[in-house]
Amino acid sequence: MPPSTHTLTRPFHRLAHLLSRAARAAWYPIHGIWYFLRHPEFYPIFVGRLLPLSIISFLVYFILFTFTFIPQFLLLYIFQGRAGALINTTVLVLGEGLVLIQALFEGLFVDECRVDIFDATLINHGFVDLIAPQRVLFVDAPNSVKMLGKPTSRAEYSPFSWIQIFELVACLPLNLIPYIGTPAFIMITGARVGKLSHYRWYKLRGIDKKTMKRDLHFKSWDYLWFGTVAMVLQLIPVLSFFFLLTTTSAAAMWAAKMEELSRVRVGRPVTAQDRVGQEIDDPVYHDDPV
Repeated sequence: MPPSTHTLTRPFHRLAHLLSRAARAAWYPIHGIWYFLRHPEFYPIFVGRLLPLSIISFLVYFILFTFTFIPQFLLLYIFQGRAGALINTTVLVLGEGLVLIQALFEGLFVDECRVDIFDATLINHGFVDLIAPQRVLFVDAPNSVKMLGKPTSRAEYSPFSWIQIFELVACLPLNLIPYIGTPAFIMITGARVGKLSHYRWYKLRGIDKKTMKRDLHFKSWDYLWFGTVAMVLQLIPVLSFFFLLTTTSAAAMWAAKMEELSRVRVGRPVTAQDRVGQEIDDPVYHDDPV
């Protein structure tokens, strides 16, 4: 008996579904830039940390490109030729700078900013009830950022992890491999960046580690592409801090879509009040099983 049309086309439907999920997840960090720029209430958070972090970032990259770029370029030139060595050395030095910058200030100076951006974005999408149990809120404030008071429980956007720093260092030699090494480095490190992007959301929902780990595994394909684009943006010198915050907005936008979907699935329709401040042009995330 010949196979049915549905059986023959199933692999193509699966491929189309995977590509759709990848494109949707990869789009969020890009959309997060536009979202951040359209919300001036976020600017004071950015400017308040901009000068010291920009100076540190500039100094780190200046030192690395001055003293380490040429030796590494000459080494790669022997095996990869001029063009390949130029691209891979640039990414290699940017990756080294990212490791140093994360070790120097991200865990100490940036995490609080990211928590505020994440929480304010969820408030803009109508999820005040998700934030209220975790921090003091000034409900009469003129915008979502000014609504944010002190956290009433431990507030982390993502936990500082020496494992993540070690992974960055361990993966840097991948840039020595011609052609595939640099994309592999960005995607492997980006996968962890993606999975950490919703740590705050899981904590706000009170999700335990076992459930969180299972959910992260289920969405690993989506987090791979979200994190890959986020990683590319973070490798841009000096602007890495800006893109760190815009990616945080993007992660919160994505979380808001999934939060809305999960509430509808359990029979709690999203009310008009829930939708206050929601961006109607946000891409919709469908958490379909694969």
